[in-house]
This record gives sequence, structure tokens and C-alpha cells, in this order.
Amino acid sequence: MTELRQQDAVSRYKPKVRPGRVLMWTLLFIGGLVMITPLLFMFSTSLKPASQVYDLRLIPQDPTFSNYVKVLTTTGFGRWFFNSLLVATIVTCSNVFFDSLVGYTLAKFRFRGRRFIFLAILSTLMIPTEMLVIPWYLMSANFGWLDSYWGIMFPGMMTGFGTFLMRQFFEGVPDDFMEAARIDGMNEFVIWWKIAMPLVAPALSALAIFTFLGNWTAFFWPLIVTTSSELYTLPVGLSSFAVEAAIQWEMIMTGAALATIPTLLVFLIFQRYIVRGVMLAGVKG
Repeated sequence: MTELRQQDAVSRYKPKVRPGRVLMWTLLFIGGLVMITPLLFMFSTSLKPASQVYDLRLIPQDPTFSNYVKVLTTTGFGRWFFNSLLVATIVTCSNVFFDSLVGYTLAKFRFRGRRFIFLAILSTLMIPTEMLVIPWYLMSANFGWLDSYWGIMFPGMMTGFGTFLMRQFFEGVPDDFMEAARIDGMNEFVIWWKIAMPLVAPALSALAIFTFLGNWTAFFWPLIVTTSSELYTLPVGLSSFAVEAAIQWEMIMTGAALATIPTLLVFLIFQRYIVRGVMLAGVKG
């Protein structure tokens, strides 16, 4: 009798699966499957010979890596990869340094015009990139930056979004830490670098990852400012390669797969930093 009562109590308090939750997870699974299918098809096509390109099976019948060898040896893919890596790395480091420095200044220093400067920086987020292309191009032409690495990089060396993000995070850093460091004799730059920066590591990680991925996939401005194939970034180089390859879809998909692999690796390795940074940014906003 006691055992029956215990079983009845356990069954009574056993958590029930809600139909709404099951439906939500089912829809999320279907949505994820729909979103990942083109990616799987791209990698699958890159492993197919030309005769099987129009075979819609996700698992190739005769998989081969000859397409990858051909793309890497007969095109400028290596040079384009290096250009994108160089540009994305330098711009990311510049953003992390200058955006965090300006954000710290706006958050922790009280001076006349501070709010106006912050609003002026925020106003740059309202201007579409297409409207800035002509001023950027004229500036590059006047300073001789056309068809150069600096011409590709200078528009993104500092961003309004990064400044806003870092300013919001630095606002949450207690002023007592900075005051204690000043009493110990530290100058402001050392306080920013050694005290404040480690406390906003999630925001720095999110800013660095978003900036790197954004510059890695940038197409419009590098296409306009460069004319030499030696300075093409990966998206621009792949675009020109797609025109040359015409209907060689297996080659086009191979180039796209090679360009996608680094972004997937960055996301998989730093996924927790991305999620944490976005969540904290939402709380700060």
C-alpha cells in the first residue's frame, strides 16, 4: 500500500511534456534543417565531378577532392585568402583598440560636449553605407589610396557601433576600481588597459568576432576601390572567378566552400563568446 502511494505521488509530480514546447522545438528543428540544407548542398557539390553536378543527392556518389586542388593551384585563391585575412585582422585590431578607448573616455570622463560627441557618433549608424561610398572614393583618390590595402581598410578602422557597444559596457564598470588605481599612481592609459579592459572581455570578444566576420565577407567597398587582382579580397576574387568559371558549378561551389570554412571555424570556436556578448549587450541596451 505504501509503495502504491509513493508511485502515485511520483506520477502526480512528474513533469509533463507540454504540447506547445514540443511544437516549438519541432519548428526550430525544421527551421534549422531548412537553413542548413543549402550549406550542405554547397559542400556536397564541391566534392562532385562535373558529370554529377546536377545530381541532387547530398551524399556524392564518387566524392573527389580534385576540385579543391584545382581551385587552390589554378586561381589566385591563396592571394585572395591572404588579403582578406590581413584586412580583417588589422581592421579588427584597430576597432578593438580605438572603439574601446573612445568608449572608455565617453563613459568615465566628464567634460563639456561629451553627450554631443556621443550623439554625433551614434548618428553615423543612421547613414547607409551606399551614401558614404562616393565620399570614401573621392577621399581615396585625393590621398592616393586607390588600389591599396589602406584604401580597403580605412573606412572600417573605427566604427560607431563598436564605440556605442564599448561605452555601454564601460558604464557598468564601477568607478571605485579606477579611483583605487589612480591612488596607486597609475596613469589613465594603464588604468584603461589593465583595469577596465579585462572587465569588459565579453564585449571585446563579441566586437572582435563581429568585426572580423564583417570584414571577411565585405564585398561592395573592396570591389570599388581595387582594380588589381593581386589586391582582391576573397569575396571579390570569388566573384571574378565565378564569372570566369561560367557554368562550372562544381568549381564555384568549391570556392564558396573554401571561403565559408574559416567563418564556420570562427563561429564554432568562439560561439560562447558571441552568445555571451550579445546577451550582455541586450542587458546593457
